[in-house]
Amino acid sequence: MEEIRRPDNMARINTPELADAFIEEQIRLIKEQVGDKKVLLALSGGVDSSVCAALLIKAIGKQLVCVHVNHGLLRKGEPEQVIEVFKNRMDANLIYIDAVDRFLDKLAGVSDPEQKRKIIGGEFIEVFAEEARKLDDIEFLAQGTIWPDILESEQGIKAHHNAGGLPDDMNFKLVEPVKILFKDEVRTVGARLGLPDNMVYRQPFPGPGLGVRCPGAITRDRLEAVRESDAILREEFAANGLAGKVWQYFTVVPDFKSTGVRNGERVYEWAVVIRAINSTDAMAASPEHLSYELIEKLVNRITSEVKGVNRVLFDFTPKPPATIEWE
Repeated sequence: MEEIRRPDNMARINTPELADAFIEEQIRLIKEQVGDKKVLLALSGGVDSSVCAALLIKAIGKQLVCVHVNHGLLRKGEPEQVIEVFKNRMDANLIYIDAVDRFLDKLAGVSDPEQKRKIIGGEFIEVFAEEARKLDDIEFLAQGTIWPDILESEQGIKAHHNAGGLPDDMNFKLVEPVKILFKDEVRTVGARLGLPDNMVYRQPFPGPGLGVRCPGAITRDRLEAVRESDAILREEFAANGLAGKVWQYFTVVPDFKSTGVRNGERVYEWAVVIRAINSTDAMAASPEHLSYELIEKLVNRITSEVKGVNRVLFDFTPKPPATIEWE
């Protein structure tokens, strides 16, 4: 099959009309490619896989089998949102797998960032492959590959995280309905498909999830501190009108403790680091300067509501010299 590429003169999809035309064309192409066969999709809940799923559901309905693997490294409320949107609202054929213990047991004691990434990626493929083998008549694998993924892998900037990785006996044909789109176009299409705003416009999220925001060997209690502090940060940014204005914001809980005082007693607890940055392409980033009132509110809430935390720090370092994520 001929490799489909983005035409050089393709208009940027930035209006509802252009998005509708794209959706209509993709539905026709998907039906043509798939016919009456079944398609399998790993649905993370991220923008790309969600838009890919919504397109396929519109085109082929229950012929699409979505597999959502909860590896324990998602943000607060995300697995629940995937079930609510896709199973309850869109009536998708969704398989939910709770693999939290399996992932966290494999990651116990592993502190090297690359090793952690490999374990998370490898285990994900294992779990997904196990589920795929239980299903009959699957001929196609759908992926939320987008145009920058293809460009970056062609230029050798990064390994194409979507392509392949599955065992050799799983010889699926690929369905990639959003592969010629840039990220902003994927969002425009997602909005027209009726996906909720907080799914369509959610900030970039790393493949290994909160695993890279829990530097060093991941422990369940420190991971919980990352998840809870991140939820507070997102809540407060939304309340202060920053949710759609700041490109990326998150918390990190490094593997060190410091002395503090709580209820008149000495405590030895973690520090939460807040990262809030602006960028257009993730190649360079500058810190967002928060108001003193917001900082004070965040410090009060995080130190009083998140178990095991007695300090809040702010990372004001641009990229370069720092990277956006800590690991």
